[in-house]
Amino acid sequence: MRRSRRGDVDAFIVMDMVEEARQLEAAGRHIIHMEVGQPGTGAPLGARKALAAALDQPLGYTVSLGLPELRAGISQLYRRWYGVELNPDRVVVTAGSSAAFILAFSALFDAGDRVALGEPGYPSYRQILRAMSLEPVGIAAALENRLQPVPADLEGVEMQGLIVASPGNPSGTMLDHGHLKALIDHCAARGISFVSDEIYHGLHYGDRAVSALEITDDAYVINSFSKYFSMTGWRIGWMVVPETHIRTVERLAQNLFICPPHASQVAALAALDCIDELEANRATYAENRRLMLEGLPKAGFTKIAPPDGAFYIYADVSDLTGDSLALSREILHGAGVAVTPGLDFDPVRGARTLRFSYARATADIAEGLARLQTFMAQRGR
Repeated sequence: MRRSRRGDVDAFIVMDMVEEARQLEAAGRHIIHMEVGQPGTGAPLGARKALAAALDQPLGYTVSLGLPELRAGISQLYRRWYGVELNPDRVVVTAGSSAAFILAFSALFDAGDRVALGEPGYPSYRQILRAMSLEPVGIAAALENRLQPVPADLEGVEMQGLIVASPGNPSGTMLDHGHLKALIDHCAARGISFVSDEIYHGLHYGDRAVSALEITDDAYVINSFSKYFSMTGWRIGWMVVPETHIRTVERLAQNLFICPPHASQVAALAALDCIDELEANRATYAENRRLMLEGLPKAGFTKIAPPDGAFYIYADVSDLTGDSLALSREILHGAGVAVTPGLDFDPVRGARTLRFSYARATADIAEGLARLQTFMAQRGR
C-alpha cells in the first residue's frame, strides 16, 4: 500500500530516549529521568477529587469548544495572571496543546504556506506542519538574543506565519513585553499570522511571562494543563482565537475531534482553583533549577544560559562532542541518567547541545547531578 509524503516526518528523538531508558529499567537499572518534559507531580488533588465525584454521572460528548464553565474559568485565569479581560467565547478547549496546533494550522494556513519558527524550538512544530503539507522555516536564534527570534532575523524571509514560544523549549528563556511586541508588530505590518505558544506560563523564577493577549487580540494563543497544572496524561489544553475566527475553529473542531475528553475537562476546571498546590510545585522547580545551575558546571557542562521559566536547561557541549546523540546514549548507559540530544530542537546546531529537564522530584535531581559529576569526571580521564 502506498504511503503519503506527508507522513514522512522525523522521529521525536526524546521519545526514543524514553524508550531506551525504559528498556534499561526493565533490565533492572535505576534511571534518573532528565530527558522528558513531564512534571514529577500528579494532577492536583482537587482535580482528582472532582473527577471522582463526577464518575457517577454520564461522561459523554460535550460541545465541541469545551464545557462553558471551563472556558469561563480559563477566561478568569487571564484576568488573574495578566489583567486581561477575555471573552470566554474566544477560548477553545482542546485535547492537549497538540490538538490546538492542528486546529490553528488548519484555520490559518493553506497547503504550501511557509511557517517560521525559532530554532532551537519544540520539534513537533516542524513535524505537524510537514504532516499538514505546510513548510516549516527554521530561524536560527542567536545566543546574544537568548535563543529567541528578533525581527531582524525575519527580514527577507518569506512566510505566512510565525510561531513563538516564551518560555521556550528547550531554552527556558522568555521574551519581555518589548521584545514580544516587536515580533507581533513585525508580523502585523506584513500580514503574517502570529501563533504564541504559552504552554509554560506559570512556571517562572523571576518576572512572570508576558502573554500575547496583553499586546494584541489578533493572534492565536495556545496553552495547556500539562505543565504548570501537572496534567500531561490527561491530554487537555486550550487556545484563544480572535472573535472573527471562532466559528471557523468550531467547525474544524467538530469534524476533527468532536470534543475534548469530558473527564479531563471536569478535572481541569477544578485544577484552576488548586493554586496553593501548584505554587508549591513551582517552588520545587525553583529549587531544582538552583541545584542544576550549581551542579551542571561541576559535571563539565559550563556553557549554559540560566532559564527564566519552564523546567529545562540547554547546554552547549561542543567542547565535549560533535555528536550529542552519541553523548546522550553514553550518559544514559554509563551514568544511568537520561538526557535529550539537541537534534530534536535544532537540526543544524543540535549535534552540539543537550537539554536537561529538572521537572522531577528534587531528590532525583540531586542524585542525577551526583551521577553526572562522577561519570563525566571518569570520562575525562
